Amino acid sequence: MTNHYFSQHPDARHDEQEFTFELRGFSLRFVTDAGVFSRDRIDFGSVLLIETMQIPRAARVLDVGCGYGPIGLVAAKLADQGSVTMIDINERAVSLARRNAAQNAIRNVEIRVSDLYSEVSDQTFDVILTNPPIRAGKETVHRIFTEGHALLVPGGELWVVIQKKQGAPSARKKLEETYARVEEVERSKGYHIFRAIKEEM
Repeated sequence: MTNHYFSQHPDARHDEQEFTFELRGFSLRFVTDAGVFSRDRIDFGSVLLIETMQIPRAARVLDVGCGYGPIGLVAAKLADQGSVTMIDINERAVSLARRNAAQNAIRNVEIRVSDLYSEVSDQTFDVILTNPPIRAGKETVHRIFTEGHALLVPGGELWVVIQKKQGAPSARKKLEETYARVEEVERSKGYHIFRAIKEEM
C-alpha cells in the first residue's frame, strides 16, 4: 500500500472535496483528495505557520512538502512582487496544488514533483517554508533542514512548524547545529514555529 501522503504515487481511491479557508486575510478555495496530507481541513500546524511567517514582498520562496498548497499559495499572495516554488514528492498533491493555484488566480508560483530538493538544487531562495513530513522519519526531516541551508542566500531564513511530541526539541538542536541563529517565534497547542537564519557573508 502506498497511501502515505509522502508516497510519490498514492493508491488511495480518489475522493475529492472542496472547502474555503481564510488565511492572512485572504479567502482561498481548496480542492483536496484522499492520499494527501490533512485532506479534510488545513491542519493546525500549517495554519499556525501561515499566520506567523514573515515573507518579504519581493522574496523568492520555497515551500517544501507543499501538499495541496495552503502554505505556498498564501506565501505567493504575500510575496506579490516575488515568486514561490512549491515542491512535494506526492504527484497527487502537486496536481491539486496546481489546480488550487489556478482557481485562486495565483500566478507567481511554480509547482513541481520533487524528492526533497532534487528538482531545485540549482536554485537559491530567500525563504524556505516547511511543515515537514514527520511520518517519513527523523532522517528525512533533518535532511530538509541541512540540505535547505545550502539553497538559502546569506541571511536567508528557514521557517519550520513542528509539534513537541513529534520531535520539536531534537529539531531545534539540529537547526542550531546547522544555522547561525535559531528563534522560537511562536508556540501554541504543542506546536512550535522555528525561524532558522543562515549566516551572513
